[in-house]
Amino acid sequence: MTNFPGSYPQTRLRRTRKSPWVRRLVAENKLSVDDLIWPLFVADGDGSPQDVDGLAGVQRLPIESLKDTARQAFALGIPALALFPFVPDELKTPDGDEAINSDNLICRAIAEVKSAIPEIGIITDAALDPYTTHGHDGLLRDGEIVNDRTVERLVEMALQAAAAGADVIAPSDMMDGRVGAIRNALEKAGRHDVAIMAYSAKYASSFYGPFRAAVGSRKALSGDKKTYQMNPANSAEAAREVSLDLAEGADMVMVKPGLPYLDIVRLVKQQFDVPTFAYQVSGEYAMLKSAASAGALEFDACLLETLMAFKRAGCDGVLTYGALEAARLLAD
Repeated sequence: MTNFPGSYPQTRLRRTRKSPWVRRLVAENKLSVDDLIWPLFVADGDGSPQDVDGLAGVQRLPIESLKDTARQAFALGIPALALFPFVPDELKTPDGDEAINSDNLICRAIAEVKSAIPEIGIITDAALDPYTTHGHDGLLRDGEIVNDRTVERLVEMALQAAAAGADVIAPSDMMDGRVGAIRNALEKAGRHDVAIMAYSAKYASSFYGPFRAAVGSRKALSGDKKTYQMNPANSAEAAREVSLDLAEGADMVMVKPGLPYLDIVRLVKQQFDVPTFAYQVSGEYAMLKSAASAGALEFDACLLETLMAFKRAGCDGVLTYGALEAARLLAD
């Protein structure tokens, strides 16, 4: 443990808190727009954006609205968007066949956004839950999620997203071996520059509810996801997951959820010292919005404080539904 010399009054720590300039000068961590990734939901059709239940201020965006939103993000300096599809019930099947349709919503959205704003990064999910009638991330056989056949389907999804223009594939399914399979397939297809941001430590959390509503999987979900997402009681297991994903070719790793798992962020960053991200998930964001609506806290200040907590824990960046709000605050 570090030995800090000095005693009062020779040492007065308030001296370096006295004025804004000195607080900025000695700040140990900096939060900037470069740290933000904005998750966005896309819906088919030419209608108006649709509000998401339980997630105030978040909408499902038709592709044209998505392009306008991406322009706003780029103008503010947000480096990347993470895109998620809302799949209508009529396109869902037990095996999530729409996920491997090369002309599906997410592939069209990627292509349109990259055509309109080629400089902005596009991150796309690889998981089946928006596409399946049962709401699980993988293929369901006799009541169990089968690993290897699911991985084959995720590889197809990744290749299609890369062909559409995705810069980063982010497998969120938590199947064993999927990072290596996706990396090998991308290499064979000549997609050497497409990166993988692995959801390496994704926990079986209760904070995902509003997200599942946003992609249309909440009502469909049968059972839980505890056979493939991680037990919230475990931390050493997170290090094993990260180690495996890095060995298989992950370029970046993610911890999800965010604030309840800052100890995992710190563990990962200290142990592996690789690009490390966290997802401030829908339930976390919804709590801030709800508390602010009730007058219990001031949203803008608390949003920035939580984002600084991620940076302090070791994050290189944060996926947050508050990315646009944070970018505007930081610009001011």
